[in-house]
Amino acid sequence: MSKFSVGASLAVLASAMTLASGALAAPIATLDRNGAWVSVEAYGPNVVHVTIAAEKAEALKGPGYGILPANGDNSGFRQTTGADGDTFASNALTLKINPAPAPRVPSQGEKYFAPSLAPVGLTVKNARGDTLLTMNGWEMAPHEVNGEATYQVGASFAAPADEHLYGMGQNQESLGSLDLRGKVLDCKHWYDAPAGETVCVPFMVSSKGYGIIWDNPSQTRFVGAVNGRTAFQSKVGERVSFFIVTGDTPEQIYSAYARVTGKTPIPPKAAFGLIQSKARYDSQEQVLRVANTYRQKGYPLDVMVVDWFHWTRMGQMDIDPAQFPDAAGMNKQLHDMGMQSIISVWPRYETSGRYYNELAAKGYFLHHKDGSPVDGLPFRSDRTGALIDSTNPEARQWFWGKIKDNILSQGFDYPWLDETEPDLVPEGYHFSIGTGDRYRNLYPLVHVEGVAQGMRAWKPNKRVLILARAAYLGSQRTGALFWSSDIHPSWEALQRQVPTGLNMTASGIAYWGNDIGGWQWLPQTTNATKTPLLDPSDARETVGQNHDYPELHTRWFQYGTFLPTLRLHGDRKNAEIWAFGKQAEGVMAKFDRLRYQLIPYIYSQAKMTYDTGAPFMRPLWMDFPQDPNVADLGTQYMFGPAFLVAPITEQGQTEKRVYLPAGADWYNYWTNEKFAGGQWLTVAAPIDQIPLFVKAGSILPIGADIPSTATKQAITAIAIYPGKDGDFTLYDDDGNTYDYEAGKGVSLTKLHWDDTSKTLTATGSDKAFAKSAPGLVKVVSR
Repeated sequence: MSKFSVGASLAVLASAMTLASGALAAPIATLDRNGAWVSVEAYGPNVVHVTIAAEKAEALKGPGYGILPANGDNSGFRQTTGADGDTFASNALTLKINPAPAPRVPSQGEKYFAPSLAPVGLTVKNARGDTLLTMNGWEMAPHEVNGEATYQVGASFAAPADEHLYGMGQNQESLGSLDLRGKVLDCKHWYDAPAGETVCVPFMVSSKGYGIIWDNPSQTRFVGAVNGRTAFQSKVGERVSFFIVTGDTPEQIYSAYARVTGKTPIPPKAAFGLIQSKARYDSQEQVLRVANTYRQKGYPLDVMVVDWFHWTRMGQMDIDPAQFPDAAGMNKQLHDMGMQSIISVWPRYETSGRYYNELAAKGYFLHHKDGSPVDGLPFRSDRTGALIDSTNPEARQWFWGKIKDNILSQGFDYPWLDETEPDLVPEGYHFSIGTGDRYRNLYPLVHVEGVAQGMRAWKPNKRVLILARAAYLGSQRTGALFWSSDIHPSWEALQRQVPTGLNMTASGIAYWGNDIGGWQWLPQTTNATKTPLLDPSDARETVGQNHDYPELHTRWFQYGTFLPTLRLHGDRKNAEIWAFGKQAEGVMAKFDRLRYQLIPYIYSQAKMTYDTGAPFMRPLWMDFPQDPNVADLGTQYMFGPAFLVAPITEQGQTEKRVYLPAGADWYNYWTNEKFAGGQWLTVAAPIDQIPLFVKAGSILPIGADIPSTATKQAITAIAIYPGKDGDFTLYDDDGNTYDYEAGKGVSLTKLHWDDTSKTLTATGSDKAFAKSAPGLVKVVSR
């Protein structure tokens, strides 16, 4: 488990903004393998960084973008050299670099087809001596990209037949399978991907107890155990650079990932409540009317969102006074209701805007080879606007300054940074730091982190929160909430979200969600053949003749209740809980209240993620690695240590086959019926329920009904699911500041259930609550 000093987030932000800075410590060793140079450094006892290059200077360069070189730590390793190569060992892993093979006369075939590079092989073993990973080869193939002489670089690894692979960012191609074994992925940010936007976070996690962080921001092909080979191939580079992290548990692996790329901060508590968005609320009157309606109906809500075209012109970075004549007053009213606000800010600037000429003159745009700005998207109807070059630190500082002075200063709490892929695809163009091909996947990290750093400097003790549409290595440290982009309002899109999110969180991006209901324009008709489970007749203003959309929206909301963030959004006339008919409203209101009752539980998971880096919305293989039935199961998942969630993703579906993992007993949340693990069940799923199970031995704190997280929430009950001893650490803090980084204002209560004596004990900093906790116990029984 990794340890971090107090105030680590500030250090992370500061070091992260020094782009491509070299490692602060020398490597453990740099080895010559007959002209192939291999450099080895460590980031603690269970992380090794391997760099391979034909030129020694390239091998000695520090890690790339997204990596935190200040966290390099070789102290736990010792090196030995022998006839069988060089060995680097700690108490957690052993890395062996094979010796150079003895010279010999090449065969006739080898004269033509053998690689010109000197061979390099390596093996990684865990502390028990089990082989985790074997690298079989590497490549540097010269070619020209965007006028630049460079190389395609890659490495290949052995893929045992029983190995399963996960992560690699956001890929929406799957309808249910999770394992990347047998798949070939283009790891690149691609808004127009047919199944939904892809996002490259090149971190792969293996069922064997290791992960590979691929340190190259260019477009990368990932080959997952095809013909016994797992490989990474990047379009641009002069070296091969990757990190190997090892661990017996997800927490060990993800804490190592956090050490390399940054901790995941705890978001403001409001991020865990309901967030209401729409494309778009076109006036402050609409925003306030919706907010007031939530309060009048008694439905909890934390955040109102102002989406695009609140400006007078693209890139004007203003708020249209005709639509929002008193934005500051609007925000004060929201704050008085216990709500916060988010506003969308785009990185695009049309030529007739007030800042275009200034930015063009300063060279602050993505540009052609001749330096002229790239304007618009030639392959889409979205054909206007240059992209601010956030790889340039001066451009980042300028951009943040305008957000602060022109927009956030009017009382908005947080920004929404849209188009962070970027939407203006950089291939063939140039950033200030190099070609768009070389830095294809970098933009979302530097763009979002520039704003995050500015926010932290502006208000040092107010937590950063940013909605962001894409990510890269290290993006989790920015305080951003990520979502799956502009997906369709369809059952198919909903089905794709479940495995998509599980591989994204497995990539170290814990705070992932999606537009509840789907973003794209809603067709006013439907092809559904089954009778809708909810009456659409009183929702025609929103759904037209799309008869099953209230059912789809409700099922999506139920799923969203068990996502890290719950945000309603969509390009339709109305997007609020009450906009889809009375029957749908009743079900969604039920789940909205349930979400708020679970905030003490969810917020405690946020602390776990901060401490370990591990996601709390996670695929079943993380918690049940010994059960082979869950290795490729992407239709259900764990939400914290207690809940197993199996979303309904088919129209007209009122029951679902659900697998209960072996190694635990399970309670149906709705009926309290108990089942043994290791079996498939057909579970009832009427429209006001989704299959939801609680693991035996779970301790579930239940919060009081509150209008928003601005109201202090009492614990009204502690539900115990008996059958096994259990532990739960209940965490709370002020929900808004960074005092928690120093342990200030923090409440930690350790709850323990003794199943034999049927008693709960509570210890911790909140003495009054610890004393009262046993009296709140409700033991679940049929």
